[in-house]
Amino acid sequence: MYSTFTIIKKYLQYQLTSLNGKGHGIHSPFVFDFVKKVLNNRKTIECAKEIESRRQFLLKRKEIIEVEDFGAGSSIIKKNKRSIHRIAATSLKPKKYAQIIHRIVAYYKPIHIIEIGTSFGITTSYIAKANPLGKVNTFEGSASIANIAKTNFSKLQVNNVTLHQGEFSRTLPDVLNELEGIDFAFIDGNHQKNSTLQYFELLLLKSSNNTFFIFDDIHWSAGMESAWSEIKKHPQVQLTIDLFFIGLVFLKKELKEEQHFTIRF
Repeated sequence: MYSTFTIIKKYLQYQLTSLNGKGHGIHSPFVFDFVKKVLNNRKTIECAKEIESRRQFLLKRKEIIEVEDFGAGSSIIKKNKRSIHRIAATSLKPKKYAQIIHRIVAYYKPIHIIEIGTSFGITTSYIAKANPLGKVNTFEGSASIANIAKTNFSKLQVNNVTLHQGEFSRTLPDVLNELEGIDFAFIDGNHQKNSTLQYFELLLLKSSNNTFFIFDDIHWSAGMESAWSEIKKHPQVQLTIDLFFIGLVFLKKELKEEQHFTIRF
């Protein structure tokens, strides 16, 4: 992971060099539509109040839970005790980004959805409520964190989510084998280059032309930046949008040339 100073420096550079977030200078019709109708959508999100209320509840919980950490291999490398409020403060997607993911799902309306990295289920709930017809399969490594997520789903009346608890390298392939295809995947799990690329290759096997992906923390570390660079160069990828803390990937074969945008958000 980069130091806080390095991330701030990179973010300032992003702000200075990215394309205008209002759509000026963007010549791709698809991306211009995305900017105008999704990125700049200011309509109130109906479910936001109740979901953010759950976030605030988690931020106040002082209980200590035991959390399993999985490495790149197949075994648990350590268990440690962490407070719920600390996990909530450091692991949950900030409101701004959880809500833009909600708006993206609400606009493109994917049905078969994968989320790698449930955490406490805050972003999961935003995704699920963005399209009630969608079917969300979400994956969490830690049993104690997964149990809290399940409670949040119940409290928020999120009924279109199936949570799979266990190591991603075991649970993800099993679920994908049962699916005919996926329409959208949010990858926010093991923030390591090799793992991220492995998840992407697995998900591509079940993808179609209209499948899209969101990768979290693409500038979080040198490894994640390297993974993002390789994803952009993948022969099946035609369009990417870099919003600094998240990156969007579209396959879209009808786009005759590769397009890569960095847009201020």
